[in-house]
Amino acid sequence: MSIETREGLQEHLQWAVQVELSTIPPYLYAMYSIDDRDSEPYRLIRSVVVEEMLHAALAANLLVAVGGDPRFYDEAVLPSYPMDLPHHEPAIELTLERCSPEFIERVCLPIEHPRTVDSVPEDDDYETISQFYLAVEEALERLDDRESLFESPRVDRQLMKPGYYAPIEFDETDSGGLHPIRDLESARSAVETVIHQGEGVRDEHWADPNHHEMTHYYKFMKIADGTYRLGAVRPVLTNPTTGEFAPELRPVSELFNAAYSYMYVLMDEIYATDERARTDALVRDLYTVMSGVLSPLARHLTATPATATAQRHAGPTFEFHRFGDGVTPRARLRALTTTVVEAEGELAQLNGVVESLQTTPGTSDS
Repeated sequence: MSIETREGLQEHLQWAVQVELSTIPPYLYAMYSIDDRDSEPYRLIRSVVVEEMLHAALAANLLVAVGGDPRFYDEAVLPSYPMDLPHHEPAIELTLERCSPEFIERVCLPIEHPRTVDSVPEDDDYETISQFYLAVEEALERLDDRESLFESPRVDRQLMKPGYYAPIEFDETDSGGLHPIRDLESARSAVETVIHQGEGVRDEHWADPNHHEMTHYYKFMKIADGTYRLGAVRPVLTNPTTGEFAPELRPVSELFNAAYSYMYVLMDEIYATDERARTDALVRDLYTVMSGVLSPLARHLTATPATATAQRHAGPTFEFHRFGDGVTPRARLRALTTTVVEAEGELAQLNGVVESLQTTPGTSDS
């Protein structure tokens, strides 16, 4: 089986977006459970998450360049846990659970497992993510030769500024970054960035030519084999839902989920506009929500017992939030924030963060 049409390629690139999105919450959940935010494991996982976000953006850029429209804020697109890694064979169950060497070995390492040197492209039921992207790359080459695939790449609707993505500690610029897709060459570059940063190949530990950045697989291996010791880990629930939490904690969880879903409302808007100034504002809001809203809420949840009598703590549930009709998503986010801040004074800074959001994206309420 191979990808033989432009429509088939668009479908597979949307799958690629969903594959990348599905890995981010399990990695974040494990990271948020680590007590020491200055520890190597915390910072290593954070570096992987940042690159997974880059991979989702590159996959979306590819989709736009070949005439598709990426979907983000859609209950059928956003992951729900526990779940299997989309289109992977054999199944890898993705879970939200506290960080441990066992979790890294059972979930993270199989996701990022490198392909063998002689492995073949696989566009579905793939053994490694790398083989899936090789199948995408093969289709890009075949279809471009047949029908000038990049005749109208719609660069203005892509995340095109390299400055929208900046490598952090443990990542290197030379391993690849954000760029627009204009032609087959830039499309190949995007695919190779995803492959090299994630898995490399079995006998290659490095994501960059100068051997400064480890691949995701070997970053996780450093935690699994004890090279970087975890230290204290918060006793969070596995695969929690908001309904499991004490009533007074549920508004905090609901706000987290609204902010998490709002990120994808912003992503839909980013890929729907060709106005550079608006894109700049939307990207600023995206980073503000990620760092200024989600992170403090997650740390608050993971530090709090799930109920008055529970020994296990709450955690971010990454559930889809339906914003509903008659109010903009930003207005809904503001209202939820006000409710939480009134009850949880230690989260008072969230009011100012949410008020600083500049854009008012809409939603089709998928």
